[in-house]
Amino acid sequence: MNVEVLADGDAVAKLAAAFIAKDARDAVAERGRFVMAVSGGRTPWQMLRDLADLPLPWDRIHVFQVDERIASAGDPERNLTHIRESLLSLAPLPPENMHPMPVEEPDLGSAAVSYARELQQVAGTPPRLDLVHLGIGPDGHTASLVPDDPALDVTDQDVALTDAYQNRRRMTLTYPVLDRARRILWVVTGAEKAAMVKRLIASDRSIPAGR
Repeated sequence: MNVEVLADGDAVAKLAAAFIAKDARDAVAERGRFVMAVSGGRTPWQMLRDLADLPLPWDRIHVFQVDERIASAGDPERNLTHIRESLLSLAPLPPENMHPMPVEEPDLGSAAVSYARELQQVAGTPPRLDLVHLGIGPDGHTASLVPDDPALDVTDQDVALTDAYQNRRRMTLTYPVLDRARRILWVVTGAEKAAMVKRLIASDRSIPAGR
């Protein structure tokens, strides 16, 4: 794992955007497209705004979600709401290349299966994402893989549903599909997460992010 420590969140966002852009150009040159999955958070939204400013082969880029709250369209807690504001409204990404998690469907179990199938259609069987962007919480969670949740133990599905976490159930990518990614980009800011970052770097498997 390569670790970079920067002065502030803006610097982190800008460097992360540049990292994604290079990976995207390399993937398109080598394989004809770039498939990434993004998480949420204040610094990641700035990262996506910075990414939208860069000249990229947007028609060859596909964006999936790492996780999403079970909430109605436009809910301010939805990651998709912020992805629309920070990336989709600014970058010329074709609408069909954005792959939102179907959390508004009445049958969430079937919706998770459908999203896993969509991953396969774009990223192969089993799906292999070119890049996954992840963060880490003060409790050591990443994606919506939170301490003691049954989703931590899902090994036969690429997409799972969680129990309620901070009053919301979530849809999340699982360890198998995260582990298959060609590259994982951790974007973490805030002193309250420093202890968990140290445990992540030490490959502490007792926290979800370290597994």
